[in-house]
Amino acid sequence: MVIRWKEQRQDKKITSSVYTFEDIVKDDFLYVDKTEYIWSLIGQGKAMYFLSRPRRFGKSLTVSTLKAVFQGKKDLFKGLAIYDKPYDWKPYPVIHLDMGNCQAKTPEELKLYLARILESQCAEHQVKVKVQQEALSASFEDFINIVAGNGRAVILLDEYDKPILNTLTTPEALACRDVLRGFYSSIKKCEAKERFVFVTGVSKFCHVSLFSELNNLTDITMNRDYATMFGYTQSEFEAYFADRIDSACKQLNMPCEELLPEIKLWYDGYRFHAKAESVYNPVSLAQFFMNDAEFNNYWFSTGTPSFLMELTKKADFNFEKTLSEPVMGLAFNAFEIDKIDPLALLLQTGYLTIKSSFVDLGETLYYLDFPNREVKSAFETYLISDYTSIPQETVGANVFKMVKAIKARDVNLFMELLKTFFAAVQYDVATDTKGRFQLLFYSVFLLIGVRVEAESRTNNGRIDAVICDGDYVYIFEFKLNQTAGIALEQIREKEYFRKYQHSGKKIVLVGANFDTISRQLSEWKSEAVR
Repeated sequence: MVIRWKEQRQDKKITSSVYTFEDIVKDDFLYVDKTEYIWSLIGQGKAMYFLSRPRRFGKSLTVSTLKAVFQGKKDLFKGLAIYDKPYDWKPYPVIHLDMGNCQAKTPEELKLYLARILESQCAEHQVKVKVQQEALSASFEDFINIVAGNGRAVILLDEYDKPILNTLTTPEALACRDVLRGFYSSIKKCEAKERFVFVTGVSKFCHVSLFSELNNLTDITMNRDYATMFGYTQSEFEAYFADRIDSACKQLNMPCEELLPEIKLWYDGYRFHAKAESVYNPVSLAQFFMNDAEFNNYWFSTGTPSFLMELTKKADFNFEKTLSEPVMGLAFNAFEIDKIDPLALLLQTGYLTIKSSFVDLGETLYYLDFPNREVKSAFETYLISDYTSIPQETVGANVFKMVKAIKARDVNLFMELLKTFFAAVQYDVATDTKGRFQLLFYSVFLLIGVRVEAESRTNNGRIDAVICDGDYVYIFEFKLNQTAGIALEQIREKEYFRKYQHSGKKIVLVGANFDTISRQLSEWKSEAVR
């Protein structure tokens, strides 16, 4: 793609809150030219697409850009890639449905919201349709046909899944799904009257689950050609933000060759195809420069994933296994609302991403990880805070003390500090399995910045957790309602340490016991291998 950055003045204002293309152009905000992708979508004639991306990644701006194109507003695109393309700029009636503001939690509230959206669209297009809450599909069909007239209409559906995510962990989820399924089915029924359809959202539900009849959409979510359509590539970042990068270097008294890798570590790393380039989060970059080049968690603070926290807790989701073992491509598949896979949802919502891939026996396997430091630290902090009664700001302070303890090789102090986290586990969190204790343990270590290898295999069994830090290896065995001594004895008997004896590192064995009655890390014992 040609980056026409010289035509984008470096003194343009930056925004992270304006998502209307026309406003960005008229108010002289910086716009990173993605219209080459827009041309690719619309230049083939009649087309219908589905694409999911994490929140705050430019989906609404893209929908707004498509709207301006199909309204024939060519002058807005002067200087952009699409301007000189062989396109007739014929105006079409554009039906723009934005579900992003939907707060409905019941089927009745959802029907009311959809009815109001249709009534608003009727007013915008100056048509009369009798909108009936109990016949929304028929009302929507009538509206599409009337708006299209003797021609064809464009349908842009933004944040299609917001009403589902509102109720994802509640008994109302399936009923709300059924309401949406009936409403969205009208798009397929009116296909003959449509020039272009674009549906976008955060998650990817099964066609059977939500789009029972809308199976004519081309899913480009994992299409390599569109992997960098949202977010900024490295070249886009350095071109469009060149002056601001220079200013940040001066402000932080840091040379460019040091600052750029640091910014990349914090805000880059999202990859939407195994062979595609990674991209930066646009909101995080904008906030970084708007806040005087201060490194902070910007994207995460725009919305807390409470439904994800609840799902990971209910499923005893094993983060360590997910981040250390390859997963099959099935992990990226859509899922049923009543059979939610936390891994699929974590991938779709941007909390995990593709880091690398390889082919084994004809099957492509993927290694996953947090995209960057921003997501990793914020997510783990939030996870720990959600499990415990410890405020998020206190979590960071306690973690700092634990870092100092492990660097000082003070196992007892470290375990005492760890105990404070378990002491604060909320009583509505089930602690009847070792896995739930291990999840908190693993999350704490992720925050410390130490990779934990859980369920590590040996020729004589599986080690509960292994931590490598510098020239030290710590081998952990956990027990539930037993004793630390029994845990330590198991490490000795099964000789878990043999796996690491040729590493040249000092080996420390740690046995610990979780008590489900007191909901505590009740005791621990440690010893060095000689």
